[in-house]
Amino acid sequence: MTSELDGIFARYEMLRSEADTLFNHVSHAFPQCVSCNNGCSDCCHALFDLSLVEAMYVHKAFEAAFGYGSVRSTILQRASDVDRSATRLKRDLFREEKDGENLDTIMEHAAQLRLRCPLLDEQNRCLLYDARPITCRVYGVPTAIAGHGHVCGLSHFEKGVAYPTIYMDKIQDRLQELSREIVEVLHSRFNELHTVYVPLSMALLTHYDDVYLGVAPAKKEDPWR
Repeated sequence: MTSELDGIFARYEMLRSEADTLFNHVSHAFPQCVSCNNGCSDCCHALFDLSLVEAMYVHKAFEAAFGYGSVRSTILQRASDVDRSATRLKRDLFREEKDGENLDTIMEHAAQLRLRCPLLDEQNRCLLYDARPITCRVYGVPTAIAGHGHVCGLSHFEKGVAYPTIYMDKIQDRLQELSREIVEVLHSRFNELHTVYVPLSMALLTHYDDVYLGVAPAKKEDPWR
């Protein structure tokens, strides 16, 4: 992966640190409400997608940690299984939308879906904890997405009480801007690549090479076909 992206990944790490700081602020202010602890993996079953910059960062960290060996093979097999399940679930949600279901109802349904993260080991520990996405890092405290508040179902935050809240839309805007920078820095011919979001399972399975990133020359059509 090109060194031209190092600066972008460094800024992503700064954003990630900001998210950690926000989480720590809330958890220290309301320790009685936050249920996060070693061994809890509730957030590791959530269905969510990653922006280009996060997907590439997680993939890079995965390659560095598991370049070869049986653990890598096991993780990738789990990722493949999870990705097929995620595709089916998303297809069902899309069908609900096509059938005229209310968007809020669909989002509520999506929030209840559970898929085990392929990076969880047998002891429910994350095998790539230090490089986990921002969504994983803030799961245990109040967040807001598109004006709707969310809390972990195992937490003890009370309804109707005002708590410090992490606004994920702002974080997602910054992630998309970093993703857009990747497209610009690489001079990708895929101008909309920064708008592509994938689940973590697909981020592990994808080869972020020149072909995928639109850096390699496009294949010429066979004139005999």
